[in-house]
Amino acid sequence: MKKTMVAITAFMLCLAGISAGGNVQAESVGSLQEKKSTIEKKKSTVESGISEAENKITDIEKQRASLEAELKKVEKSIADTKEKITKKDKEIASTKEKIDSLKESIKETEERIANRHEILKERARSYQQNGSSTYLEVILGANSFGEFVERIGAVTTIMNADKDIIAEQEADKARLEEQKAEVETKLASLNEMKKELVKMKEELDGKKVEKNQLMAVLKSEQAQLEEEKLSLEEEKELLTNQESAVKKAIAAEKKRQAEAAAAAAASANSSSTVSSGTVSQAPAVTSGKFMRPAAGYVSSRFGSRWGKNHNGIDIAKSGTVPVVASAAGVVSRANYSSSYGNVIYISHYIDGQVYTTVYAHLRSMNVSAGQSVQKGQQIGLMGNTGRSFGQHLHFELYVGGWTASKSNAVDPLKYLSGM
Repeated sequence: MKKTMVAITAFMLCLAGISAGGNVQAESVGSLQEKKSTIEKKKSTVESGISEAENKITDIEKQRASLEAELKKVEKSIADTKEKITKKDKEIASTKEKIDSLKESIKETEERIANRHEILKERARSYQQNGSSTYLEVILGANSFGEFVERIGAVTTIMNADKDIIAEQEADKARLEEQKAEVETKLASLNEMKKELVKMKEELDGKKVEKNQLMAVLKSEQAQLEEEKLSLEEEKELLTNQESAVKKAIAAEKKRQAEAAAAAAASANSSSTVSSGTVSQAPAVTSGKFMRPAAGYVSSRFGSRWGKNHNGIDIAKSGTVPVVASAAGVVSRANYSSSYGNVIYISHYIDGQVYTTVYAHLRSMNVSAGQSVQKGQQIGLMGNTGRSFGQHLHFELYVGGWTASKSNAVDPLKYLSGM
């Protein structure tokens, strides 16, 4: 805010017609009108910039809203995929348990097959020990028809038993092979599905990172646009103040021209009724940053006085003595103070530096706060108001703004020309 006020004061002072060297030329109403037109055009450009920034911010907000919706969808898909992966992990674990259980069944079946195989081998050894190598030999070795029939029945029973054993062997083997193939296929399928789900989750995680990065970029762009908009709004406020200052300057210049014309007419049409020793002439405008503010002699200097610090100089002269602006600027205050009496404060901006001049104990004031004044322009009459002992002008000069502590007051005589 402090920088903004300095910038506003600077531009307003530039409007007052300050040249780079501090010399001032009174600006015509036409020149001020041109400045007013320039400010209005610049203000219009700034307003367009604000509107454009607002549109861009609105567009980014829409993009962010759309992106947030997409992010929610991605996050939901990631959550669903995680849930599916967890489910597949459980199915895989269950299938592995089935495989472990099947391994036990396979072991038991293999033991049964081995036992049956031993039975068959035992029978084969028994026949060999009895001297018969085939079932036909057993049947043909009968000694009677009855024994023949008996042997046929026994052989049939044994052969049927062997067939049952062999059939069981084949069935167990086929069933084991089928079960093994089924669970192994299922396990491979589950692992493949899990692999695809993991890949899907990785892609979704990548999309999430990408969208979060885009969101960060949009946030940064929005913050930059909002800062730009704030700067433009501040510039608009500055231009509005400048426009107001120009209007006041135009009004003041018209008033000054009217007063000058009236004074010239009155001087031409009437004889002088005041002796030259009673009314003083205003000081002539001189070069340099600051000129003498009033005619007269320096009755008191800057520095220690009567045990206190005297923060300005006193210029004394009797009669009607005009007091003029020591440099072009803007009146920041014009009021009555118990100590200063009628007092005027003027802010100046010269060569990139802000200064403040104070004109105290005035008999009268003919400027008001916010008014632009030219170097050498009359602002009042020397007087004896407030805490004063005899007619004089108490003049103070500050590098920067005026403060109650007066810590930045400087010796005016080091800055005034024509003293």
